[in-house]
Parts: sequence; structure tokens; C-alpha cells
Amino acid sequence: MLGWQQNTNSEGIGMNYRQQGSTWTALVVALAAAAQANAQAPSNRRFEPVTDRMLESPADGDWLTWRRTQNGWGYSPLDEIDRENVDQLVQVWSAPLGPGTQEPTPIAYNGTLYLPDPADRIIAYDATSGFIRWEYQREATGGRRGGGASRTISIFGQHIITATNDNYMVAVDATTGELVWETAVLASNMSAHASGGPLLADGKVITGRQCQPQATHEGCVITAHDAVTGEEIWRTRTIPRPGEPGDETWGGVPLEQRWHVGSWMTPSYDPELRTVYIGTSVTIPAPKFILGGIDNQHLYHDSTLALNIDDGSIRWYYQHLIDHWDLDHPFERLLVDTEVAPDPDEVEWINPNIRPGERRRVMTGVPGKTGVIYTLDRETGEFLWARPTVRQNVIDSIDGATGRVTDNPLTVFTAAEQTRLVCPSANGGKNFQAGAYSPRTGLMYYPLQNTCMEATVGAGERDPAEVYGVALSPVMITPGAGENAGTVFAISVETGATEWQHDQRAGVLSLVATGGGLVFGGDVVGKFRAFDDTTGEVLWEIDLESPVSGYPISFAVDGKQYVAVATGPSLVASAMQRLTPEIAPASSMPTLYVFALP
Repeated sequence: MLGWQQNTNSEGIGMNYRQQGSTWTALVVALAAAAQANAQAPSNRRFEPVTDRMLESPADGDWLTWRRTQNGWGYSPLDEIDRENVDQLVQVWSAPLGPGTQEPTPIAYNGTLYLPDPADRIIAYDATSGFIRWEYQREATGGRRGGGASRTISIFGQHIITATNDNYMVAVDATTGELVWETAVLASNMSAHASGGPLLADGKVITGRQCQPQATHEGCVITAHDAVTGEEIWRTRTIPRPGEPGDETWGGVPLEQRWHVGSWMTPSYDPELRTVYIGTSVTIPAPKFILGGIDNQHLYHDSTLALNIDDGSIRWYYQHLIDHWDLDHPFERLLVDTEVAPDPDEVEWINPNIRPGERRRVMTGVPGKTGVIYTLDRETGEFLWARPTVRQNVIDSIDGATGRVTDNPLTVFTAAEQTRLVCPSANGGKNFQAGAYSPRTGLMYYPLQNTCMEATVGAGERDPAEVYGVALSPVMITPGAGENAGTVFAISVETGATEWQHDQRAGVLSLVATGGGLVFGGDVVGKFRAFDDTTGEVLWEIDLESPVSGYPISFAVDGKQYVAVATGPSLVASAMQRLTPEIAPASSMPTLYVFALP
């Protein structure tokens, strides 16, 4: 039996649907269709086209890209909501979202929230009321419509731009939702969906992709398209072909058996250096003894690639791990200008040539599932320092002078049917859930998980049907972490020292930092809370009764600050819930929530 409760705010607008049963998909779709038909509210605001300058330095109230700014910070300077009044925060409106994996980022501009929904749907809401302005639903090529997650969309000029499940880049009009252009990137049936979504920089739409073996090495590409016309400008491959630099690192494996070096999250960009920073995933199969030998690098897997935005050429790369366990490294890169003075009491690996206190342009953060923080000079790729956060046992050492990573031989597979205890698990550590950086505090904030796994390699054959070639379970909470699956770290970008740590039973999800001295974030059982950014004290909390799998943002309309976040199912949320079954959320209801002060 289904039961639904609809609430309205004091002005009689907005929706708040709570699931009371287990079967909700048909009703949610019907409600969304009804909202579209009966509640469309065209904007009477003048639309100013979004420019490169606006993307590089957005207005305080705008959220124009995945992490708001091209440097990946996930920081809003808005400060109307602060430590003193956050306990007064109330829900302004909410709206049901479609079925499927929900890990979306709203884009906020000119009084409108634009949200990617599964199955290549985009919804434009009035940001203050929740009424739908327009909806775009792509009919995929051949009638096929994918249901995968879309984590972000982009805005440029008067276009909303997205990467679709059938391997197209698509632009729609930001004021009407009408199709403007579409460009095929790969064959529509190739398993190479751009699940992270695009970055808009220098008038170009930069997109990486996950690429399953069925997509072959041809699907493992990073592309740039003209944001106005959709024309492809360049294409960079993450798997070298014979004769190209890096080919020699594959141990003679034939090109047609080089699979799955994906770049499935959204990149960062430095407009002064004109450089795009993007990370990559593990190979398939993962154990390297199956794939040409454990002494080979298999470029460019588990690496950071620094790309020239003009032509996509690789300026430098840094390999974070020789990965035998599906511990991808595609996550957000934080671009910060900072003094570099790593604290040897907390930072395990330090370049001996650093002059403590020297100011550098760095790329920092947790780029991979290991939970290790890496700080590199983002102009040259020089290794500066690295340290673990949650427990990891796959890295034995990092050479401070060269940055070369040495795997722990006790965790490396060397033959079929071996079992290894590996920390973190393939869920991470870190995963798609994003951290944040606050220039107020000089701290980076990371949602992490305490997990390990027993990983067992299979027959040791190069068979794409076996995917990673290793069974990545059972998964357990890390020994020594007690009963706490989730943890939030606040770490100094300058010194690498931990300033505070919040541990909890449930797994944690994405964060956003604000100018009001707050860090907002949710967890896999539906709690959404605000932390004090200097102490980690929880100042406000609400139960949304569904995993807070979306990326929270903060934006303003007519000077009033709002906080928005989406809930719903995700693979990471489901995996973490299995570790804490006694605190399962009330539902997995996909919903967009918006909060503000009364």
C-alpha cells in the first residue's frame, strides 16, 4: 500500500513527498508529469548569456558548474546562513525526481535551478518556488534511453549542455529547453557513458568517459567540443596505441586487449595555465599479472593527466598507483595557490627539496579510492607531499624526490585464485562523493569511508566477461575503526595536518563549504547536516529519510541564500548501507530539497 504526504510552505507553494511504501516509481513519474503540465512558470527575468569570464569568476549567488568554480573547490562565498542562525534553516520546497541512480548537481543561474535527472532528462525549476519552467527529455538514438546517473550539466551562452547515455553531446536552450545541437561522440551502443558530466572552459565542453571492454580502447577518450556549435575540437586517448608514448608500459599486450582506462568524473581547469586536470581509472582486468606483468605501469591508468586545453595534448602525468584492485583515481582535483609546509608529524611522504613556506600553484585533494591526499605542483606535476587519511594497505611507499609510488607486495596478486585483504575496499575510501575547500579556513573537507575487502582473483585469464578479474567481496568496516563506517576529515592544504575529524556509524556523502563558516553534507541513511567549518561541531541536522546522494550547493536569488541537495539511491549508498543494516533509511525516494532561513 502506498501513502503520500504533500506539504506546502506558508505561501502555498512547493511539494514535499514522503514515501510510505516500497513501490513508488509509477506514481513519481505521474506526479512529475502533472507538475510539468500544470505548474510551468516561465521566467520574466532577462537572461544574460554566460561567458567564459563568468565561469572563471562567477557571481557570489551563482553555481554554474559541478563544483561551482573550475578549480573544483565546492565553495560558495555566501554568508547569510551562518553558524549563528543555521539552526533556523527550514525547507522552502521540494520536488520528486525520476527513478534511477541519483547523484545530481543542480546548476543555479538567474533565478533558475537546472537539474540532470536519470535517462537523459533535464528539469528547469523556478529556484524560489520549485515550479517547473521546462523539461527536456531526450529520445535516444534507436529508441534506446539509458538510465545511468548524470552527475552534472554545464551552462554557456544560452545553452544547457549535457553528455547523454547514448554517447552524444547535447545542447538545449536555457530558457525553453528546446534542442539547439547534438553531436555524436561514439557509437550509441558503446558502453562509454560520460557519467561525470562536462566541464565548460575556454568556450569548450570537456568530457571524460567510463569505458567498458565492449567499448574497446576507442571508447577511452577525453573530448573537447565547441560550446556554441557542438563541433569536436580534439580527442585525447587514455590508452596509448602502438608507437605512441606509453605503449611500452603495457608489456606487449595487444591493443585490442587494452581495456577500461576511464576518466568518468568531471575535470578541473586553470585558465592562467590553460590546463585541464582529469583523473583516470583502473584497467580491466585489474590484476596486472594477467595483463603483461606486475612490473609495468599500464599508462595512463590511475593517473592525473594535465592537458593543454587548445589541443588536448598531455603536458604531464602523475601515476598515483599501479592498481590491481579497482581503486580508481578519477575524482575531483582541487587547484589552490598556497604555501607548502607539510607537517612531518602527520605527512608520511614529503619531497626533500621543498623549501618550507614557499608558495606554489598546487593540485591537491583525494583523487582516488585509496583516500590518500596528494599535493603536486600543478604547473609541472612535481610531487610535493602525500599522506593517508583512512586506513590503506596497498601503497608501501612513495619516493619523496620522484613521487614514484611502490605497491605493497603483500596485497599484489601474482597468480590465479589468490586472496588478499585490501584496504580500502573498491567502494573507497573515497568515491564519487565530493569534498570541498574553503579559502576562509585553508582547509579541505573530505567525506570518506572506513572499509576493507577480501579480494580474490579468479582464473587469471584475460576475459572481459570477468570484468575486473577479481571478486571484490566480502566488504567490512576497517578493523580498528570500531563501528564507524563514515568519517569526515578537515585537513590543512598548507601543512597536511588534520584539524578535525567527525566519525559516525553511517557512511558519508558529498560536501559543500560556505562563507558563513559552514560545511553542509549528508549521509547514506538520509541525515543532512551543517558542520562548523573550524571545529566540526554539528550545528544543524534534518532527516530526509533517503540517501543524500546528490551534490549539495548554495546559491542566491535576489540576495537571499538557499541550500539545495538531491536524495535517492546510489551504488555507494547501497554498499555502505549493507555495512550498517540496523540504521537503514526510511526509503530511497529521489527528491530535490531546497532550504533557506525563514
